[in-house]
Amino acid sequence: MEYKYGKKANYEDFSSGRVLYHISGMTNFPVRLAQEIYGRCLEYSPKKRDICLYDCCCGGGYLLTVLGFLNQDTIECIIGSDINEDLLNIARRNLSLLSKEGMNDRIKELEGLIEKYKKESHIEAKNSALKLKNMIKKNIEFEVFYSDVLKKIEQKIKPDIVITDLPYGQKVDWIGEGENFVDKLLDSLYDICHQDTIICLCMDKKQKVNNKKFIRIEKHKVGKRKLEILRIGSEK
Repeated sequence: MEYKYGKKANYEDFSSGRVLYHISGMTNFPVRLAQEIYGRCLEYSPKKRDICLYDCCCGGGYLLTVLGFLNQDTIECIIGSDINEDLLNIARRNLSLLSKEGMNDRIKELEGLIEKYKKESHIEAKNSALKLKNMIKKNIEFEVFYSDVLKKIEQKIKPDIVITDLPYGQKVDWIGEGENFVDKLLDSLYDICHQDTIICLCMDKKQKVNNKKFIRIEKHKVGKRKLEILRIGSEK
């Protein structure tokens, strides 16, 4: 896939566990690829500003937080949901970093670690935190909630863009849902999206989209992932 929006740059300030919080079981997403996906989704959206961004499998909120930092001019609010409560607690902490108040708290935390352990890694983390703080132009509102996306999503705000990295591999447990769990997820999203919502699913190459409610706009293979950008195919 040719990159049009994801700039080739050093994204080490976004390294998980450096400034952004991380726990075992939390997956990360390549920053440049995330930015490329967001740019492509925004290109197809008739709405170019005040975007409501949603990740229905947000985990620790890494992808949402990174996109919040990199797209201050276009993102107005961020919504994340997941079935794992432990990861949702991390997502709340990560998304709080999108405000100067939240980042100041993180900087104080890092300064405490520097004073206690005198580690170079903590000093580097504080320097990264200061850089990320300088990127903040406004406080992006966020909401994080528990949801099983294979059932009904209890969400009143209709997102403009949905980007999610579907679980796969050894950390996945879709047992009992059959092979069409991707289409069940899309059924849930259909109920909360508006006519112009743009959706990007990042998934294993073996996973397939067969939901007739949506039209595929783009499809790409990037490393071990397959990306499909979709929009609603008929009037709701």
